[in-house]
Amino acid sequence: MSEDSEKKSANADELTHTTDEGDVQMVDVGDKPDSERRAVAAGEIRLQPSTIEAIRDDQVGKGDVLATARVGAIQAVKHTWETIPMCHQIPITNVDTDFSPAKDRIELQVTVETTGKTGCEMEALEGVTTGLNVVWDMVKAIEKDDDGQYPDTGIENVRVLEKEKRQA
Repeated sequence: MSEDSEKKSANADELTHTTDEGDVQMVDVGDKPDSERRAVAAGEIRLQPSTIEAIRDDQVGKGDVLATARVGAIQAVKHTWETIPMCHQIPITNVDTDFSPAKDRIELQVTVETTGKTGCEMEALEGVTTGLNVVWDMVKAIEKDDDGQYPDTGIENVRVLEKEKRQA
């Protein structure tokens, strides 16, 4: 067995979201100490260059795309526990969103901070995916082709960039 296989096998034996019988359960974090936690996630939405220009020039009929997406991202962070079944409701102490438009895409980076018993990477990921979905929703009328499809549009490369934990 390779070292990677052994590592994966050991991790599988330590799954915390299932009981000994295999039933799904929420992890009990009650005995864990509070820690300052931070997670950063990012992703991007690929768009037509003309759509990027319309966003930059505030020429999208539905309104300010990035301001609306920022609100959606923050709202998603605060409600992650309602959409990811085994996530705990955690006290969010800060959310930062950073949109970086390029020629044919917009990257979104979401940083989430909390002080609590569990991490906040799922909240950061939810912020990224929802923020990018809001961008798509705001520009879908100008991204559609003549057949009503989205050949140039896509949400890509969603990932956790970093997470950290410091004792409170």
